Amino acid sequence: MNKDLLILAAGVGRRFGGLKQLAPVGPQGEAIMDYTVHDAVAAGFERVVLVIRRSIEEPIRAHVADGFGRHVEVVYAFQDEDPASSARQKPWGTTHAVLAARDLLGERFAVANADDLYGRHALATVGQFLDHTSTTESPTWALVGYRAAATLPPEGAVSRSVLRDEDGMLSSIDEIGAMSRHPNGACWEGEEGLVTVPGDTLVSMNLWAFTSAIHRRFEECFGRFRAGDPGSDDEILLPVTIGELIARRQARVRLLATTSRWCGITAASDRTWVQERIAERVAEGDYPSPLWR
Repeated sequence: MNKDLLILAAGVGRRFGGLKQLAPVGPQGEAIMDYTVHDAVAAGFERVVLVIRRSIEEPIRAHVADGFGRHVEVVYAFQDEDPASSARQKPWGTTHAVLAARDLLGERFAVANADDLYGRHALATVGQFLDHTSTTESPTWALVGYRAAATLPPEGAVSRSVLRDEDGMLSSIDEIGAMSRHPNGACWEGEEGLVTVPGDTLVSMNLWAFTSAIHRRFEECFGRFRAGDPGSDDEILLPVTIGELIARRQARVRLLATTSRWCGITAASDRTWVQERIAERVAEGDYPSPLWR
């Protein structure tokens, strides 16, 4: 079955302080998304759709042309600031990013962040799901769930979505803006104080499997979001959108398990840690160096 990998790479990178989509973390200067594409090609994905901003088009295209662009078809979609809102300095969020690419995507596609390394098994699992999923108007989609403790950097807080399942299906998803490590697993500040959860609590890393039927649902959700008069920094995020669709009984999402080890970049301080993790995987034989020959 034909399937696309949609990489969300339009982020501004305020906490990182630069273009983290291209931050060199591999032994030969590879970026995180190079490794994700490498795993996706091995899993049978035939095309990469990159969602970017026009202001970063030149460096992104140059990086791709010198690497995975020589091994897989790559096309570009653009998600820019809203020209109708002079106060807005950032794109509308990850749900809107998928909509920005809808005219380029085929019937089956996976969604991944440019700054998260998901692992070979995770991409293979998503690929296998897409190979066997229906493209009817009421399909079942999928999300890879990771253990919370395995998705937190050594220091600092990151955005995560806590998942609840019912017989292997996603029953709810709660966006947590600042989750960090805790001796008992993971924690964040809730309305009534510190919330702690076990380290094996399932969370989302934004690795999804969709069919083209999702676009109509996303358009409806984005329309409701815009009608709510969002602020200049408000975003419509995939976990929140899917949670809304599940609550409305407009989506069925299967939770996929993975043995992959995650790493990723949020802040500049994460880069050394990610470089070390990738060096370990190269030494273990998971990836060649250089990655693209």
